[in-house]
Amino acid sequence: MESYVVNLRRELHQHAEIGFDLPETLAILRRELDALGVPYTEQYGKSSIVATVNPEKSHFTIGVRADTDALPIEEQNDVPYRSCHKGIMHACGHDSHAAIVMETLRRVWAMREQIGCCVKFIFQAAEEYAPSGAMLMVKDGVMEDIDCIVGMHCDTNFPAGHLAITEGPQNATSDGFMLDFYGVSAHAARQHAGVDANVMALRAFMDIELMIAKEINAKKPVIFNVGAIHGGSANNIICDHCSMFCTLRTWEDGVAEYVLDKVKRIIEAVASTAGGSATFTLKKHYPIIQNDKKMTALFRAAGVKTVGEENMHENARGMGGEDFSYFANEKPGAFMRFGVRNEEKGYTIGVHNDRFMLDEDALEYGVRTFVQFILDNQNGIEF
Repeated sequence: MESYVVNLRRELHQHAEIGFDLPETLAILRRELDALGVPYTEQYGKSSIVATVNPEKSHFTIGVRADTDALPIEEQNDVPYRSCHKGIMHACGHDSHAAIVMETLRRVWAMREQIGCCVKFIFQAAEEYAPSGAMLMVKDGVMEDIDCIVGMHCDTNFPAGHLAITEGPQNATSDGFMLDFYGVSAHAARQHAGVDANVMALRAFMDIELMIAKEINAKKPVIFNVGAIHGGSANNIICDHCSMFCTLRTWEDGVAEYVLDKVKRIIEAVASTAGGSATFTLKKHYPIIQNDKKMTALFRAAGVKTVGEENMHENARGMGGEDFSYFANEKPGAFMRFGVRNEEKGYTIGVHNDRFMLDEDALEYGVRTFVQFILDNQNGIEF
């Protein structure tokens, strides 16, 4: 299927960029907005854009959010629009999110005179990065004149043409943090003269895993993962600095607080015993998305009109992190999953994978659902 939304998604995919460093992505988005004549601002957060339709109808404002950044992954897909930036790939589908929201904006802009409210379209940087792009936008006041907000994420658990949403908590808390261990360098032949930072990191990792296994109720989901570890420079030198980049996911704030406090105490104890030192640095924190009850019902109703009741699903809560939570913590919000799976085409691999692909036929359903929600609720929502 060749269409505006598909072509834009492919162009964004080709120009995948990370975090706040999005010059090509932003240039593409500005080009499209300028071509339409839609007013927009870059005053909120960093490397992010907010475009506004019907600013004069400010008695009620709907927010529609897309994230725009990619991941530090080398793409393995052999497609004409493969990422042209080595080691960077839209492996989480944010290219599709941005394209869907831009096409939604185009359609709403075309019928703006018939729409009775203001609509703000948020193109947010750094969902995958620290600090959270959403957090910075909220700190700058982007939600002050928005009454409610909706967002979507692609999902290979559901076929293209299917949608999923449920009220209440959607995911997990997400904390990204660095653990740094400092020792004393020495020749490996005289290891007794050094303090090995790699050994400290290894001991701390095992102690953290044991703490979670033995101290946290098994009925309370917890994920601790070390995604990157760096230490040392040669095989015959005792390492004097080792860093671990970690993530923690939980379903309860209290559990997260307990685990993080114990992590700090564990690394301090391990380092002290070894004769070295250690530091804990929190890089990012994503709260849990709470889908507002009324917003969920209204967004679901728009989805049913788009794909039919038989293709609308309940979304099972997962352990993923998502900074849409910052927006939804400020005003009533709802976050929906749109299916992108197509087994016949071989699109079954999940996100954050170097071979992730999505069925582009699914993009149109995302656009229609956003547009339908705006049309259905243009006269305001009583909360």
